[in-house]
Amino acid sequence: MTVSENIRHEALGLGFVKIGIAPASALDAEGAHLREWLRRGNHASMAWMEKNADKRMDPRLLVPGARSVIMIAENYYSPVAHDPAENEGKISRYAWGDDYHVRMTARIESLFDRIKQIAPEADGRYYVDTGPVMEKAWAARAGLGWQGKHSNIITKEYGSWVFLGTIISTLALDYDEPIGDWCGTCTACIDACPTGAITEPYVVDAGRCISYQTIEHRGPIDETLAKDFEGWIYGCDICQDVCPWNRFKQPTAYAEYLPRPGSATPNLDELSGMTQEEFSRRFAKSPVKRTKLAGLVRNAELIINNNQHNKGIT
Repeated sequence: MTVSENIRHEALGLGFVKIGIAPASALDAEGAHLREWLRRGNHASMAWMEKNADKRMDPRLLVPGARSVIMIAENYYSPVAHDPAENEGKISRYAWGDDYHVRMTARIESLFDRIKQIAPEADGRYYVDTGPVMEKAWAARAGLGWQGKHSNIITKEYGSWVFLGTIISTLALDYDEPIGDWCGTCTACIDACPTGAITEPYVVDAGRCISYQTIEHRGPIDETLAKDFEGWIYGCDICQDVCPWNRFKQPTAYAEYLPRPGSATPNLDELSGMTQEEFSRRFAKSPVKRTKLAGLVRNAELIINNNQHNKGIT
């Protein structure tokens, strides 16, 4: 078994559903797309996206001597429908269980350690959405899938319900080929976005995105956007729910990504009156903690107001 074959075997043994490897090099085309996206201000208030832009575009600046980028995917799909009652909101599927940053990082660290055992001369770094790495671009280059018109990675086997992890390695390995773009003429995600956040194929304006507004944005939310949130209080799955490729979804093998009680469609009144102690206890080790108590209360109150407006109550 070659070093590359051994690494692939170890990755699948740890529960990752896909692994692909690409040669470490500059992301020229993808980098140009990022620069234009930033120039247009599509990153909204996420100023950190502008930092270390050069490192985002070339992994060799993160790991001197880097020769390979190993990309892994983890399936997180839970076969539970978003079916909220009148007084309930909706949380994005990825945040129903434990925080993937913590869970997946533990597994990718194990893979990193096993690579060191296989090839003691190997050096590198690993990331799970925690560093200046263009994970989606590398996932496409490594053949895991392609970047859809909604900007998420789509795999043929699991749809877009995957988390991505990255290992930048000094090892020279056997490389995979990109599989190309299989979106074709489909515009389902663009047509379905209620706030028009997908301004053109492959371009998302974060400032109009429900996920950005309910998670990253601080302070009041523009009423012209808020009226179209369709019950979402943390994140949004609309563009993924309508994607034809997600008919290939498969239930995750990891229990920690299954929904906690009340996490898929929580009661809005409970959330709007929540104390900091209740928030910290209920959302411990959950991605939802990123929006903080103030953000979650704001979002819940927003949907309550939308519901009242739709019923003619002022």
